[in-house]
Amino acid sequence: MKAILFQLDPTLPASLQSQLREKVVNAILSRALQPGERLPSSRNLSKHLNVARNTVTLAYQALADDGYLIPRPRSGYVVNEDAPAYPPRLSNEAAESQRIDWQGRLLYSGKDLKFVRKPLNWREYDYPFSYGQADFNLFSHSEWRDCARQALGARDFGALAGDYSYHDDPILLDYIASHSLPQRGIYMEPDNVLVTLGAQNALYLIAELLVSSETTVVLEEPCYPDLRNILAQRTSKIRQLPVDEHGLVPDEEVLSKCDFLFITPSHQCPTTATMPVERRKQLLELADKHDFIIIEDDYEFEMNFLASPLPALKTLDEKGRVIYVGSFSKSLFPGLRLGYLGAPRQFIAEARSLRHLMFRHPPGHSQRTAAYFMALGHYSSQMRKLRKAFAARRKIMASALQEYGLGNSTAAHFGGTSFWIEGPQGLDSDQLADLLIEKSVVIEPGTPFFGSKDAPTNFFRIAYSSISEEKIAEGVRIISTAMAELARN
Repeated sequence: MKAILFQLDPTLPASLQSQLREKVVNAILSRALQPGERLPSSRNLSKHLNVARNTVTLAYQALADDGYLIPRPRSGYVVNEDAPAYPPRLSNEAAESQRIDWQGRLLYSGKDLKFVRKPLNWREYDYPFSYGQADFNLFSHSEWRDCARQALGARDFGALAGDYSYHDDPILLDYIASHSLPQRGIYMEPDNVLVTLGAQNALYLIAELLVSSETTVVLEEPCYPDLRNILAQRTSKIRQLPVDEHGLVPDEEVLSKCDFLFITPSHQCPTTATMPVERRKQLLELADKHDFIIIEDDYEFEMNFLASPLPALKTLDEKGRVIYVGSFSKSLFPGLRLGYLGAPRQFIAEARSLRHLMFRHPPGHSQRTAAYFMALGHYSSQMRKLRKAFAARRKIMASALQEYGLGNSTAAHFGGTSFWIEGPQGLDSDQLADLLIEKSVVIEPGTPFFGSKDAPTNFFRIAYSSISEEKIAEGVRIISTAMAELARN
């Protein structure tokens, strides 16, 4: 038996049967197993791997169905003579001769962009204060699976296999127009809505359609880093206005010279501040007076367990100057990558055409599954579960922050999922994050959120959406101890 085939890891999320199939396929493609070569019997292999014989039998049968193996009477399974193979690899010398100066050809480089740290393996850390990540213990797995199965059924197969081209799933569009938007006080027809691959994709489409090298845009400082990265690809005319406890501070002199204003009025990113109605009205008056457009990113409004959030800025928009961006990333899970745009039909039509050129449409199965999850009431039930859990976690975190001297923090007055912490002067939050990783604690340094060169380094964000109640207090204590350790050094 060839060892390459028989090293399975029971700790991996993939089943042993899936691992065995993958190993055999890789061995055949790489020609570690040659065409016509006989595989070990299911009895011998199951004994060698210490797994059920049925596991091996099912793996072999599946590989035979896919054309990699051929069953032979009284001989077991052999590798198909027509099995595919990986193309031959170039030698190092040949590969060197084909090197291209890509840096000289690229029109864009992201090497200088600042991104928020998000470890892929954040669940492996003991104290993951990771923002925007889902706690799967709070998610309705069985209901989601039922909706996914329903979306895979014969009646809905067209939604999975079909090409929507310019269009979106009508059930999902109807839910957004009749439920999601009205919850924010916004009333639109489905023709005013475009489904996107998350809010970030919506912001990218907006920038692609509206922002050129001559365009002046105004951002909050601090703000969502990837929004600044998106806009910086298109224009150098980026202005920033400070944020206080009520969100962006309007400055008429700056706003009078801008074309577009990007804001997060309901839950400022990352400070969590909520903009009061009077300031929202002031912004709309300035937009009308100086003829600029406002892009409203309205994420996290669903996380309202302390008080009802204010209606969206869009609800006050009587002149059609606000483009609305929403997302299901925080309320469902970020990997779903579903968001939406709400805007005048003319703009939505252009956004649909651009989206069509980029990736046509979000996957039909994801759209239909999410639509069923919402339409059948599971989404509302999910939100009630999250709000209850987050309320308890927020209370524990607020108490721990006060106990361990991290009280200089802000959090959304209606709920939310995180605290924005201002550390002592001289603190380097990047150094703090590096030190905490060694202590199995994950935080988000605040430096990527700032755009100015002399930006402060003593801010960071900790979330309670991805960490269990019983670990919060100890995690905060470790953060406090690490801050004191850095201060001594």
